[in-house]
Amino acid sequence: MIEKPRLLDRLRDKIRLKHYSIRTEKAYLDWNRRFILFHNKKHPRIMGTQEVEQFLTYLAVNGRVASSTQNQALSAIIFMYKEVLKIELPWLNDVTRAKRCEKIPLVFSKIEIRKLLANLDGTYWIMAHILYGAGRRLMECLRLRVKDIDFDMNQIAVRDGKGKKDRVTMLPEIVKLHLQQHLEKVKIVHKQDLSEGYAE
Repeated sequence: MIEKPRLLDRLRDKIRLKHYSIRTEKAYLDWNRRFILFHNKKHPRIMGTQEVEQFLTYLAVNGRVASSTQNQALSAIIFMYKEVLKIELPWLNDVTRAKRCEKIPLVFSKIEIRKLLANLDGTYWIMAHILYGAGRRLMECLRLRVKDIDFDMNQIAVRDGKGKKDRVTMLPEIVKLHLQQHLEKVKIVHKQDLSEGYAE
């Protein structure tokens, strides 16, 4: 008899089927795990709106989480109920909402950016210039593929970015030569690894 996949494994499969980011996957799995543990490992199928409200209120009152964090937890739980358990939760009216953060976002000045870039070298210098000059998000930079770089058009393609949308950003001129040299070095190392592997 084939054992039925556990709930969190089914949740992971559903998230990947919908091509959510790895960060979203980790966050959704973590929130649902915490939700289940909060209610002494009761199966979500036998819980409902009341238990969800209790957990979200606990996060706001005892955990003192930001409103965005509470909203993420809510989204994660609703996803599990709707997409995995096929249960529609009634609207949650009795949740104590976390207060919105009123902090002003921290933005570096041009001088601070120059100082930061001046203290980087090698791969980190290239990555920082791509992040800053091309307006890419961190995970978009880490997942950058060679075929997404167009040196002739000075463009970088972003595949399946936020909102599952593709877009094109510019390739900063200052990083172009350094990136080409970096790719040539990587190509040489790759060829050496292949030749050594065949030799064995």
